[in-house]
Amino acid sequence: MEDSAQSRATPTIELHGDEFWPLSGKPFFDIILTKSHVKPLYQMEIPAKLNPVLPAGASVPMVLSFGDKSWEMIYNETKRLKLVDRQSWRAFVDDNSLKAGDGCIFELTGCDSTKVVFKVQILRGDIPAELVEKYSSETEKPIII
Repeated sequence: MEDSAQSRATPTIELHGDEFWPLSGKPFFDIILTKSHVKPLYQMEIPAKLNPVLPAGASVPMVLSFGDKSWEMIYNETKRLKLVDRQSWRAFVDDNSLKAGDGCIFELTGCDSTKVVFKVQILRGDIPAELVEKYSSETEKPIII
């Protein structure tokens, strides 16, 4: 009974073999999601290190793909930032059950003046329940995986 309650609380995503791949040498960025990236703020900024390869403009269409799904969105450029529109970013976060502590790698797979495409790898930040139970009383000692 305890296992079924835990599985309802923590959604799982089945891997089909195409969610993880070696990077191709194309530009990419990676992030560890924080509270500001997920509920309730849903803020996402594209790092400035990609500015030289991304089109400039007030509103640029962008696609994030993960597995066999894609999410269309827009990033808005201000003087210093490229911010992803919150509503579309929220759909991506919610559809993939992302939470603070998860990691994402965004690899630029397409880029022209009309659209930017990123293929995303999601790395779950969950600590297995066995380790939490085993080490919860040893707060002074680090968990070595």
